[in-house]
Amino acid sequence: MSFTAPPRRAGWIERPDCGIAYEVTGQGPAIVFAHGLGGNLMSWWQQVAHFARHYTCVAFSHRGFFPSTAPAGGPDPAEYAADLAALVDELQLGDIRVVCQSMGGWTGVDYALLRPGRVKALVLGATTGTLDPRQVPGAALPDDAAARAALLARGINPAAGARMAEEQPALHHLYNHIHGLTSGLDREAVRAKLYAARARPPADFAAARTPVLLVPGEEDVVLRHDGAAMAAAIPGARAVTLRAAGHSGHFERAAAFNAIVEAFFEEAGA
Repeated sequence: MSFTAPPRRAGWIERPDCGIAYEVTGQGPAIVFAHGLGGNLMSWWQQVAHFARHYTCVAFSHRGFFPSTAPAGGPDPAEYAADLAALVDELQLGDIRVVCQSMGGWTGVDYALLRPGRVKALVLGATTGTLDPRQVPGAALPDDAAARAALLARGINPAAGARMAEEQPALHHLYNHIHGLTSGLDREAVRAKLYAARARPPADFAAARTPVLLVPGEEDVVLRHDGAAMAAAIPGARAVTLRAAGHSGHFERAAAFNAIVEAFFEEAGA
């Protein structure tokens, strides 16, 4: 059997107050992957390995997340979209597809609104980004603070979930290792800024002129929302629930997640 690995390179872009690390793997139309609060550019290893056969896969670490550097006052999600714009311009990617998870949704939604028509397809995995589900009847589900506390008491990362820890302990271990690479970051301060910015009326996303796919995890206890209700409120959106998966379905159920995204790209002509 003859196999040639897709080309790969790594680099940095300098922002006025920090440095952003990235990796580029594969060739073809560009997909940019935006990770969540518990991750970094390594979080997408199963997506990059899959999509690099036909796409240029760009994974980056948000400011303040390993190995990117942080501004003196810590990262502000209000800067994420501009960071992504700078990365897209530096790499001359042009129009892109954006696949987000959790915190990355804030980046993807705001970037699509910053550059209308330039995102060929937007995937929101376990997130609505800055689009507010509380403004959609039935979309916002009750908070799962008690469930998260119970998982933490058992030594389980809530963003990974009980099923991953019990059925795929090696994945849960790896998830925690990736999570731990970012040290010295006040994640709760970042989380507070994220939640404060989640105030956009979903209908306003029509201005982005991009098709949207929401992929909520069936067993998510971190950012629960009704994907179908949200999709009905976002012009050009649809939803597919990832079954038997927690908050990090892209990590836990990679094959199913990749197939859902691939089908969406084909449907969207992306």
